[in-house]
Amino acid sequence: MKAVHFGAGNIGRGFVGLLLHEGGYELVFSDVADALVDAINAADSYTVHEAGPGGVDHVVTGFRAVNSKTDPDAVADEVATADVVTCAVGPTVLRFIAPAIVAGLSRRSADRAPVKVMACENAIGATDQLRVEIEKAAGVDAVEILGRAVFANTAVDRIVPAQPEGGGVNVTVEPYFEWAIEAGPFNGDLPNIPGAHFVDDLGPYIERKLFTVNTGHAATAYFGALAGIERISDALADPSIAARVSAALEETSAMLTAVHGLDPAELAEYRATILDRFRNPALVDTVARVGRQPLRKLSRHERFIGPAVQAAERDLSTRALVDAVAAAVAFDDLADEQSVELKRMLLSEDADVLTSTVTGLEPEHPLFAAVHEVFVARQRDLRMD
Repeated sequence: MKAVHFGAGNIGRGFVGLLLHEGGYELVFSDVADALVDAINAADSYTVHEAGPGGVDHVVTGFRAVNSKTDPDAVADEVATADVVTCAVGPTVLRFIAPAIVAGLSRRSADRAPVKVMACENAIGATDQLRVEIEKAAGVDAVEILGRAVFANTAVDRIVPAQPEGGGVNVTVEPYFEWAIEAGPFNGDLPNIPGAHFVDDLGPYIERKLFTVNTGHAATAYFGALAGIERISDALADPSIAARVSAALEETSAMLTAVHGLDPAELAEYRATILDRFRNPALVDTVARVGRQPLRKLSRHERFIGPAVQAAERDLSTRALVDAVAAAVAFDDLADEQSVELKRMLLSEDADVLTSTVTGLEPEHPLFAAVHEVFVARQRDLRMD
């Protein structure tokens, strides 16, 4: 069996690639970073080190890498004979890998079983997004091309911090992980991925993860940045920050219960587990890394506005989530392009337009006024500076 994974970064090697390897797949990484591709091909093995209580080391072998920038034909050939195609490239990059997948599917023998395609991104319906991009890239051949693949959405969860210097292609991760995959598209022919669990309805799993793990992680980063704290674990060691993050997650849990009928007691236990993961001092993670790209994280379906919209529409509390939005709007990192752009917008644009542009909220939405006030207040603070 062979798996092709787009994105040979830390998540690709330390999470998705590891589990595919443990499932018995020959592992082919595809990436555009020349040095990374060369480093992977120069290694006979790499180690995934689980940092923290209960962590163990996993040695990965049986892999190689291809450069999709310099050798697109090689990537297409790998996809043409793959059993599984996965990716961890970021939602905005899906459109760039779609042509390579189309090229591979066009070369795929008609007598091969459809390749199983799963996008492993921090986004709702990422595989659906990838399928749309593949359909666009295929053009008039879309029906034939799509018939050579099976597409299943997934929800993935594993913290992979910035890596220590000199680690080569080894990866440090946390011991905890979750990979939920919708079972229906496979019609019983499930891919062999140890540790993954297949579910009939992925929606609740995706929103539980995104609006607990991602919301909590980003909130910790933004509150930590306001307090001048560098590390995520140190930020949660501050009782006031821990209380504000917990309050935001209590609001997302209330929304998840209202929308999906999830058990409040189980959600409380899940929240506690998530916060314990963030407190892991063995994971040297920074507020700058977790807080990067605030514009994306403040968008309509992302980790703050997404749950707050659903809560506001059900007349549930959103005060703590709006508090987290305010911290995100105040995130100021000259090394992050989106942070710089957000500050430029705050200094130059009208608050009404800015609120709609950044968050996607309509003025008549019940959440709009509270979020609008966040932007007004931040603009006022910047003018005073």
